[in-house]
Amino acid sequence: MEIYDVFLSNLIDRMAAMHSLWIDAVDTMNIDQVNYIHKQNVLPIAFSLFHFTQIEDYSATMLGAGAFLYNDILGNEIGLNILDSGKEKTVEEMTNQSIGDYERFKQYMNDVFRKTENWLQTLSFEDLTETIIDVPYPDTIASTYSARVGKQKGINRLTGIECWIYQHGLRHMGEIEHARSLVGLRGMTS
Repeated sequence: MEIYDVFLSNLIDRMAAMHSLWIDAVDTMNIDQVNYIHKQNVLPIAFSLFHFTQIEDYSATMLGAGAFLYNDILGNEIGLNILDSGKEKTVEEMTNQSIGDYERFKQYMNDVFRKTENWLQTLSFEDLTETIIDVPYPDTIASTYSARVGKQKGINRLTGIECWIYQHGLRHMGEIEHARSLVGLRGMTS
């Protein structure tokens, strides 16, 4: 087995493991726990759930995984209080995010995860190493973690996958693990 095959297999396994944390978290919470607001300016679990899922959907699409699954019609079906991922909004604006139809949200989340995981299995070495954002970075990218990783080389597809999906997902899972304690639940890992 070539080193690239080992690396890609590991990337796919890590992504699937990260997704499994999200699936387990969602399956062990109820709608009241997800929408619980501890106090103003403390984001509810609903924010992290939708924010990450919609950002993964968009990022995977931007990276080449296929059509963007989210639209405002879907947002209304999910029963979002705010039809926005919150990326460009303040904590104050997103504190009241909520999900109305938890089952519909779960379906959307699983569809996004399946889209990403299926797409990863199709990537070649050339696909992963292709530069997708050159320097100088646009203002929306310049202050991001991915720009720090890409430095002056630019951001390749692998950096996008690692930063915008995998690491972003783990970061928000940490928020969810902490927030679960506020609603009487345990974290997801030891």
